[in-house]
Amino acid sequence: MIGIVVVSHSRALAEAAVELACEMVAERPPIAVAAGAGAGFGTDAVAVADAITAVDSPDGVLVLLDLGSAVLSAEMARELVPPDVAERVRLSPAPLVEGLVAAVVTAATGAPLDAVLEEAGRGLAAKLDHLGEAADPSAAGTTAPPAAPEVVAELPVDTPHGLHARPAARLVGLVRAADAAAVVTNLRTGRGPVDARSLSGLVTLAVRQGDRLRFEASGPGAESLTEAVRALAADSWGDRPADQAPPAAPGSAGPTVVPVPPATGPGGDVALGPAVVRGGAIDLSGYRPGGPAEEQRRSDAAVARALAELAALRRSATGGPGPVGAVLEAHEALLVDPGLIEAVSAGIAAGAPAPTAWEDRLSALGGELEAMDDPYLRARAEDVRSVRQRVLAALAGAGAPEDAVPAEGPPAVLVVRELDAATAATLDPHRVAGVVTLAGGDTGHGVLVARSRGIPVYHDAGPAAAAVAPGTVVGFDARARRFVVDPDESTRRSLRELSAARAVEAERVLATAREPGATADGHPVPVLANVTTPADAGRAVAFGAQGCGLLRTEVLFGHLDDAPSVEAQAAAFAGIAEAFAGRPVTVRTWDVGGDKPLSFLPAPDEANPFLGERGLRLMRRAPEVLRDQLTAICLVARDHPVHVMFPMVSTAEEVAWALERLDEASSAIGGRPAGMRVGVMIEVPAAALAVRRVAQGLDFVSIGTNDLAQYTMAAERGNTAVSALADARQPAVLDLVSRVCAEVPEGTHVAVCGDLAGDPAAAVVLAGLGVEELSVVPTRVALVKARLRDVTLAGAQDLARRALACGSAAEVRALLAGAAGAIPA
Repeated sequence: MIGIVVVSHSRALAEAAVELACEMVAERPPIAVAAGAGAGFGTDAVAVADAITAVDSPDGVLVLLDLGSAVLSAEMARELVPPDVAERVRLSPAPLVEGLVAAVVTAATGAPLDAVLEEAGRGLAAKLDHLGEAADPSAAGTTAPPAAPEVVAELPVDTPHGLHARPAARLVGLVRAADAAAVVTNLRTGRGPVDARSLSGLVTLAVRQGDRLRFEASGPGAESLTEAVRALAADSWGDRPADQAPPAAPGSAGPTVVPVPPATGPGGDVALGPAVVRGGAIDLSGYRPGGPAEEQRRSDAAVARALAELAALRRSATGGPGPVGAVLEAHEALLVDPGLIEAVSAGIAAGAPAPTAWEDRLSALGGELEAMDDPYLRARAEDVRSVRQRVLAALAGAGAPEDAVPAEGPPAVLVVRELDAATAATLDPHRVAGVVTLAGGDTGHGVLVARSRGIPVYHDAGPAAAAVAPGTVVGFDARARRFVVDPDESTRRSLRELSAARAVEAERVLATAREPGATADGHPVPVLANVTTPADAGRAVAFGAQGCGLLRTEVLFGHLDDAPSVEAQAAAFAGIAEAFAGRPVTVRTWDVGGDKPLSFLPAPDEANPFLGERGLRLMRRAPEVLRDQLTAICLVARDHPVHVMFPMVSTAEEVAWALERLDEASSAIGGRPAGMRVGVMIEVPAAALAVRRVAQGLDFVSIGTNDLAQYTMAAERGNTAVSALADARQPAVLDLVSRVCAEVPEGTHVAVCGDLAGDPAAAVVLAGLGVEELSVVPTRVALVKARLRDVTLAGAQDLARRALACGSAAEVRALLAGAAGAIPA
């Protein structure tokens, strides 16, 4: 196998590029980095020579370089090594990142040096073509395909997952390795043709199960390429269940957890500090365009910087290789996508400055994704917007998006339009006093991630926050829904005093966190935690959770392209159960659809996916995926107090179907484990109104107040125009909760796992309505317990009656704010 040397002015850039490239292969070829000069930027010929010697082999050494003195240093290094070694060294003119990815992938197959050099150079061929220079004829197979195809094939896509990222990547790999060019069209939608070398192009075809593709190839290798692609399609595009490891499970002792400081921990909800406004347009007023060659160089440098930033973020992001890591990897993949890079280069060659070329292409791609019917693909538009901000910031010489909060000075309040999960996971709780969102509601994933990390969030601030200038002091009390801009000294003092009082309250709460949840007169109301990852489980135990009332499996495994195996799921569930150390854990089966897509469980095209095949309904299309998950749950339930819960049920017939699938899965491994409890989520008004029939024979029901509110009020919680209606404090929603508690079959336990349970005052109302168990985000556990201890059951029932008598959610909020002792706005 050949050796590879990476020469760059920046060690961080080189190491990030190597890390990215090596993720594409199972076996890493020998690679050495020669980057930087001392502690700064630059290149060193002696260091390059040492790197060449370190990876030298009889098969040769390929050297990839960034720019300027890197070329001179590499040429000099070739003179410093022994003549027989120098003969085996080839310098590649390929762009560093694209060339390195292609070189590593090709070298890992054992290809000879010349083949690896040629494959790396194909990244340059497209740019030379777009810039009007003569490309190397040997690279002609990778330029835009000719209009008249030599071979045409119609290919079926019969896999349940469609042509998602991994199968598409396999197709891209075949085409890029062939001496041919090809385009693909989706015959069902008419989308295309797109270059078959472009992963982003293939994704925009929105290929689903049952679609047929038109594959057109031209060039000397067209016949053999088409046969290889036919074989790939016949093998279900290689889309087999993957035994990928899930996020790392903690050991039996659970992970080490350090609770966040009390001031920003459970119950803080107060923030004061200078505003850092993020997410708006990047200031490019000082950008001075150069010629096409200079703009291309700037574009390449911006991509390299963005990749280095993302690699660093992925190493430091909480949660390991889970959903946040997957988001960052998606951003990296987009930045090296050949179709995107070529389109940007074409714009630059046509005279556009680099920022304009990136803005035009990414805006167009984002618009294409947002216009799609499939919610998973629509969600990818957020990735495109994030990449656009990062690249434009690099071109403008601005700081990285995650560096918006200054490292010095008082903790700041971050003001954003919406808070995505990736951003929330990278915020430093010691530098961010709080977050204000203009829109997006209070149950979005980013808001929940931030709160779980102890960062207060004031959601849906609207025009008041939109007008805030950077550096202006802002403050809020999220509990009382009080947001102030440029407060006077008296108001600032009040907020500081309130924060201090909440900190004292938090310390008191944490001191008694491990006591059981109960009212002042001893009525038990266990408080459990909603978790997503093993880290959440450890955090929940630290805050006194009495178990896990909701394990979100669609988030735990949401970063995978293929459905996890039984073994992978069982390992993850067992790890989380061990972290809870004998406390009960309720695993919710796949809750997919609507705003929660999974690449390996694509939902059908629907005009209104929130009213379509969601949750258990979608499982009827993929019963084998549900069966595997139920098998894993039953395996773990043999050794741990693990229970199962089915989401999004509407009728007793759906419950019966789910129980049949559970019986099938459990009977295959010796029967249902003793002590395993079975329940369903009550999220649909029909299920709440018919709970006596729906819950017959079940051990428990758990009310999902987030969805129950949006379905009761006919208001999507993610739609900012109506999100205020989708408030679980609406009297109509509380009335449904009361009805479930009153009409559930005897012996069936009633829990609430929606966000409403995490509001301490609302938790008292729920207990008063008859709810027997609450499950909340980990950082709310101790606070909810403490509030319950402040009231008797009779007092809770009285507050519940008063809430039911209110005329609106606003009246209920005012009632609860008074009951909680919050300072009114």
